[in-house]
Amino acid sequence: MRHVVALDVGGTGMKAALVGEDGALLHRARRPTGREHGPEAVVGNILGFAAELRAYGVEHYGEPAAAAGLAVPGIIDEEQGVAVFAANLGWRDVPLRALVAERLGMPAALGHDVRTGGLAEGRLGAGRGADRFLFVALGTGIAGAIGLDGRVEAGAHGFAGEIGHVVVRPGGLACPCGQRGCLERYASASAVGSAWAAVREDPGADAAGCAEAVASGDPDAVRVWQEAVDALADGLVTALTLLDPRTLIIGGGLAEAGDVLFRPLRDAVRRRVTFQKTPALVPAALGDTAGCLGAGLLARDLLDSTDPSEVTA
Repeated sequence: MRHVVALDVGGTGMKAALVGEDGALLHRARRPTGREHGPEAVVGNILGFAAELRAYGVEHYGEPAAAAGLAVPGIIDEEQGVAVFAANLGWRDVPLRALVAERLGMPAALGHDVRTGGLAEGRLGAGRGADRFLFVALGTGIAGAIGLDGRVEAGAHGFAGEIGHVVVRPGGLACPCGQRGCLERYASASAVGSAWAAVREDPGADAAGCAEAVASGDPDAVRVWQEAVDALADGLVTALTLLDPRTLIIGGGLAEAGDVLFRPLRDAVRRRVTFQKTPALVPAALGDTAGCLGAGLLARDLLDSTDPSEVTA
């Protein structure tokens, strides 16, 4: 059975799959990144994991995978196939695409984790059928993916979609990026968790607990939550003003709150739009499989290109 290797590399763990031509996850596995042993160990673990997946395909499907796709965090040069920098993995300027292609003996593609997940949501998930979409992941930070006609725009320098660093509160909280008032300092899961922990005077309080308290009507939780929703709506309206997406897809850990998030967020966005067209605002559909499915799509796109051998260099 024709299939591809797909890896979704996170800060602490890796998810991998063999993906069939119809997008089915034929086999799934997980491994730790081993980042505590340094960036070289992380790269070695990625290559070893990919080789295991290739061997599994040969054993169970009678042939090796046709290509490989990888989704990794940080700054990515997708054109050159280089993982430029990732603070949580400690690497710099790793020619990861070439290393994987050489280890596996097949063409390989490299993509940014959020943009890759957005690609999957756009083609296979909540944005399926939309010619233009914006995918926003609300996790420890906030990042996005701009979808155009079945592809995701990386930008001239690989920074397209970084909505988490749109300033929504000028002069506000300092952000590690060097600015003040960035969206992710107010509306990410970590920001909500920090604000709720301060209110509760409990360092163990988190965003999930805040969402539960909102659902039960706790007024302090409602206030914290609404402040985050208002900041998020400000950032989203800025984005939809610039991009005019047909569908706005919200994923990540904070989206798991369901209607506790989506009901007030839809209201907040509607209150802010004037001349803009309000897009469909929907939850992501693929959950934690989005990264692997997106990496599989990157690999399949190589096979559809006229000369996939160009991307192995």
